[in-house]
Amino acid sequence: MQLRVQSVTFEAEGILSFKLVDPVGRDLPKFEAGAHVDVEVPGGFTRQYSLCDGPWLRDHYRIAVLNVTNGRGGSQSLHTRVHAGDLIAVSEPRNLFPLAIEAKHSVLLAGGIGITPLLSMLEHLRRTEQSYELHYCTQNVARTPFLRRLAPEIKAGRARLYHDGGDPRKGLNIAALLRPTTEGTHVYYCGPTGFMAAARQAAEHWQPGTVHFEHFGPTPQPRTALNGAGNEIVLARSQRRIAIDCGQTILQALRGAGVECASSCEAGMCGTCRLNYSSGRIDHNDLLLSDEERASSVLICCAQIAEGPVVIDL
Repeated sequence: MQLRVQSVTFEAEGILSFKLVDPVGRDLPKFEAGAHVDVEVPGGFTRQYSLCDGPWLRDHYRIAVLNVTNGRGGSQSLHTRVHAGDLIAVSEPRNLFPLAIEAKHSVLLAGGIGITPLLSMLEHLRRTEQSYELHYCTQNVARTPFLRRLAPEIKAGRARLYHDGGDPRKGLNIAALLRPTTEGTHVYYCGPTGFMAAARQAAEHWQPGTVHFEHFGPTPQPRTALNGAGNEIVLARSQRRIAIDCGQTILQALRGAGVECASSCEAGMCGTCRLNYSSGRIDHNDLLLSDEERASSVLICCAQIAEGPVVIDL
């Protein structure tokens, strides 16, 4: 879709939100809480951003973007080259981070710009009168987006802010918060790498299926394949065999052999490049698939071969 940037709003230090509308005023496609869109950014970038307003609002989408100065350039391009009135290409919404309909209570944990998908969840939970609580961690007030919007939630005791000044030890004690478990409660978390690691460790004892998360930002660089020599990719449908060098991702090897493959974020987060495989051992490196899913699926943009050959459903 080609959407018009109706307005650009300063939300916090280094963070802008972009209100996107149909150029002729039509309703936009429906989305569910937790969904995101792919945005084509000037400079040839495609990036994923969560929709952070209420899912029932069809007249616009809103995304919020942290300007990552040492990133890959997508956020900087949005901050410096996209203005009110511009047209930008936006995909229809996809949801890899949905709310569990069976939950009796939802615990939402956000770190910094990771608040964005949780905002739409909060809006849905409040509108449908479901039980929830939000714990929101930032460095300081100046770096806390949507503070005014969350003020009623804070006043009502449904949301709590934690400012750590850049020292996670002074913020929310996630381990203590998640130590007790209650039947019917589900946990959702999103934030920077350290926050995600702390939340994941704190929730290890929760029942499978009750903990949900979404990463943002690029993954670390893929690790060197465990057994690079002589590895091969086998295309199951044609039985074509493609060599893969030590250190190459599966996507890089396939592209180098002229095989067209769908991809988008190329950071192991969006799922566009997901394929099935039937044999071999893979060093996955993604931030999306569960251990169970990794037994038969792979995000080829960041995965390497640990032990080949790997047979891909292509």
